[in-house]
Amino acid sequence: MAKRSIPALNRVLSNLRSRPPPPCPWLLSQTRSVTYMPRPGDGTPRGVTLIPGDGIGPLVTGAVERVMEAMHAPVYFERYEVHGDMKKVPEEVIESIKKNKVCLKGGLATPMGGGVSSLNMQLRKELDLYASLVHCFNLPGLPTRHENVDIVVIRENTEGEYSGLEHEVVPGVVESLKVITKFCSERIAKYAFEYAYLNNRKKVTAVHKANIMKLADGLFLESCREVATKYPGIQYNEIIVDNCCMQLVSKPEQFDVMVTPNLYGNLVANTAAGIAGGTGVMPGGNVGADHAIFEQGASAGNVGNENLVEQKKANPVALLLSSAMMLRHLQFPSFADRLETAVKQVIFEGKYRTRDLGGHSSTEEVADAVIATLTD
Repeated sequence: MAKRSIPALNRVLSNLRSRPPPPCPWLLSQTRSVTYMPRPGDGTPRGVTLIPGDGIGPLVTGAVERVMEAMHAPVYFERYEVHGDMKKVPEEVIESIKKNKVCLKGGLATPMGGGVSSLNMQLRKELDLYASLVHCFNLPGLPTRHENVDIVVIRENTEGEYSGLEHEVVPGVVESLKVITKFCSERIAKYAFEYAYLNNRKKVTAVHKANIMKLADGLFLESCREVATKYPGIQYNEIIVDNCCMQLVSKPEQFDVMVTPNLYGNLVANTAAGIAGGTGVMPGGNVGADHAIFEQGASAGNVGNENLVEQKKANPVALLLSSAMMLRHLQFPSFADRLETAVKQVIFEGKYRTRDLGGHSSTEEVADAVIATLTD
């Protein structure tokens, strides 16, 4: 831990210990009566590829590193400098992720226009991270317009409008191809229903625009319907994407798990995140059969404005919660529970919040508060 952070951490510890903890039924419910029984060797520290990224990325990934060190999490980071203006992801970074199987990533800037490919898309395609998952939910103590929001958006991550197949037919006329395949539609539908089954979710909603794109989105819907027949215990329904956005902002509590093609998922996840408390608190990740990258769930490519970077007041909560998802993925559930509980307690108490959550705290102060809660 950096020496300059010690006084700030001591102040946070003093403030937290000087007052009794507020009553919080949610926190009481976190006591576990079942002990996770690991296999021999499961406690061996695991390597994780770390990409701090651009903008606020180094700030929030730095906060995660400090928290992981303070809680003695059984992971170690292999850091690589990757930036959005690079032409491609360096080969050694790809090799590191393939070796470690897991990566934690800050936002990477995506240049607008100019024919420069998004490194985020390169990573997803190179590693076949076909499922993007964003969990949008109300945090105890954080006031929002809607209550009882607990939505998981599962988005196909490799094709659709993000296929990158564009060309200029004649000067002034550009053709952009949307690619939908049976294979990719089936596997994202299977992932969504399997997720719902394993997490005791009751409903899966397919988001589409098949009334207009009858062949492309029609194929996506056909695949979802076929997979749904294999999960009779899970309710299945469908909704057109424009109606979906309207329903999200009026009655978000009606949604449970949502499965979407690529572009719609990006829009729906950001809308749901805004409803549930903002993009700064929503965790997420991208997963395939062999590899996973964890990052801020909504607006993962948003690297923040310059003021946040200069003032060092970026919100680390989303990436901290994504790190808890990563710890579960690595089969360290007790560490994941401890981290998630500590982050939610800091938000619940309300003293240390960044500006987007109505506070004035810096990234370092929020991280210090989480560390103080973990070590108290």
